[in-house]
Amino acid sequence: MGTVGQNDKKWPLRRVRIGLAALVLATLAPSCGPADPETASAGRRQPLKAPPARALDAYATKLRAAHTARVAAARHWGLKRVPLTAPPPPAKKPRITTRDGFEVDGHRRLGLPPVFTTVPTERKVVFLTIDDGAEKDPAFLRMMNELRVPYSAFLSDYLVEEDYAYFEKMRDSGAGLHNHTLRHPYLPGLSYARQKREICGMQKVMEKRYGERPALFRPPYGNYNKDTLRAAKSCGIAYVPLWNAEVFADHWDYREWDRSLHPGDIVLTHFRGREDWNGSMPDMIRRFLDKVTAEGYAVARLEDYL
Repeated sequence: MGTVGQNDKKWPLRRVRIGLAALVLATLAPSCGPADPETASAGRRQPLKAPPARALDAYATKLRAAHTARVAAARHWGLKRVPLTAPPPPAKKPRITTRDGFEVDGHRRLGLPPVFTTVPTERKVVFLTIDDGAEKDPAFLRMMNELRVPYSAFLSDYLVEEDYAYFEKMRDSGAGLHNHTLRHPYLPGLSYARQKREICGMQKVMEKRYGERPALFRPPYGNYNKDTLRAAKSCGIAYVPLWNAEVFADHWDYREWDRSLHPGDIVLTHFRGREDWNGSMPDMIRRFLDKVTAEGYAVARLEDYL
């Protein structure tokens, strides 16, 4: 197969619940040690101790406060509904394989990274991914922090070098930062060596600026060939997520004929503002969240499923 092209247009709670429940059960259970004679003779159970009760009350208070803040943030940012909270990450990660028709020659034999547009899951979750880094809107960062919406950014150095600190704030708030090449070229038009320089070069930038080499890579414009995936693998890339839908400030585009969202869909957008769109990045996020929430989807963190 030759070139494959596409159009480019950490809050786990389960352990806390289990731990607190175990603490309460342990307190309510009869003691295994010597019983107090007075208590034993009276046939009474020991009363619930204060610390577990206080812990449960504090946990419930924290949940109520988080929900109240989320409601206030949704109102402040003009959302029609409060975004749904994603379920905890799956204990067993889904098996990621290359989508049919997106393979290159020798894909499986060479152990090349899978290329996919949807994560296999029955959960009603979607994944938000944002490409390149051109627009650096402070309001976008505030909005995503206040709403606590997870997302993954695929960055190109020629754009992010203008303000590395902006994306450092993004990383510190929990967003995943990943590889989108140094200068956003059409990769199939380059030799293997030049493709490798683009991908491995961005790996080095990411490690220097943000502390680690990403495992995720998205080729510019969604275009790649066998050399692209070979180069990506040699640079330490494990996954090549593309997308199944794309959201703009004023409309949606879809890959599938039914023009609908599906469980596990990866949604693409870009770092763009009013100079390129009929709206801002917060406008785009409002359109995105209003639709996915109305259809019963929560936004999950892509890295938690890989």
